[in-house]
Amino acid sequence: MAHRVDIRETGEQFWVEPQETILQAAQRQGVRIHSDCEFGGCGTCRIQVTRGKVCYEDDCLPMSIADEEHEQGHAAACQARLDADIEISLANHQDVLPETQQVSASVLSVQQACQGIWRLKLQLPAQVEVRFRPGQYLNILFEDGRARSFSMANADARHGQIELHVREVEGGRFTQHCLPNLQLGDALQLELPLGVFYWHERDWRPMVMVATGTGIAPIKAILESLLDKDDCPPVSLYWGMNRPEDLYLAQEIESWSDRLCEFRFVPVLSHADEAWQGARGYVQQQVCLDEPDLSEHAIYLCGSPVMIEQASSLFKEYGADERFIYADAFNFQSDNRPVEPSVA
Repeated sequence: MAHRVDIRETGEQFWVEPQETILQAAQRQGVRIHSDCEFGGCGTCRIQVTRGKVCYEDDCLPMSIADEEHEQGHAAACQARLDADIEISLANHQDVLPETQQVSASVLSVQQACQGIWRLKLQLPAQVEVRFRPGQYLNILFEDGRARSFSMANADARHGQIELHVREVEGGRFTQHCLPNLQLGDALQLELPLGVFYWHERDWRPMVMVATGTGIAPIKAILESLLDKDDCPPVSLYWGMNRPEDLYLAQEIESWSDRLCEFRFVPVLSHADEAWQGARGYVQQQVCLDEPDLSEHAIYLCGSPVMIEQASSLFKEYGADERFIYADAFNFQSDNRPVEPSVA
């Protein structure tokens, strides 16, 4: 008989079969519990049982759980089994994100990065402290209640500045009506930070980062946060664009080669002429050509929904674990479409 596990923080539930450990059941049903050794020795998968009790095979506690800890409700998910329903806390396995706030920012600069893409820099008020995870996004708010969403392209707001990469969208209220008329010092109302796309440090796996278009913006923010870090995992970045002149960040990205661990940058062009000597075609297919085994990687996808859907499916065929695939789809907005998150 299967037993139910209630997750205290979210109200979610999953079921543990008699032959399963809690960790095995969670993995099977897409519930994230960090783990490492999976034989009870390291404590990475430790959870807190807040209602009920767990049991262990042969009534033998794993090495990472002392007798008094067991009595206090601590459990090793990789070894714990159930003979009744329980409630658990996964607080140690969930990241705490900065609180969302609304602030007014002023335009610092507007520069064309390449045809159809602009780099917009905003200055926050000196007295306002803004925190966000590299990779998160913000909303630009309008007086009529509408909003437009853009990923932040910098690692932090240490100097009170925020950078956005904005692709022009046919019929777009912001990109075709507001953006061309912005002047230095103009005020914009922001809501930030938003979203759950960011670097998951606990994974410590080689990273494959895949972007199309301005999906490079949150990837840039994440990678900037890893520059010169001793604990940076190996990184491969694939960026899909149409033509060489569209690779507006290529020179900056290439300059990171000595500041990231085993860094590899692969631009992939879909409409390059004969002079282009690099990779061609679809960015997700190039990843599989270079990495036939993705089972040990953490994968970050950002860009068009079509790319993300195809890449997620394809990468799983090449061994990628869906628990370590993180995605942020950019749904382009115009005035006749509803507001959707993470827009470029």
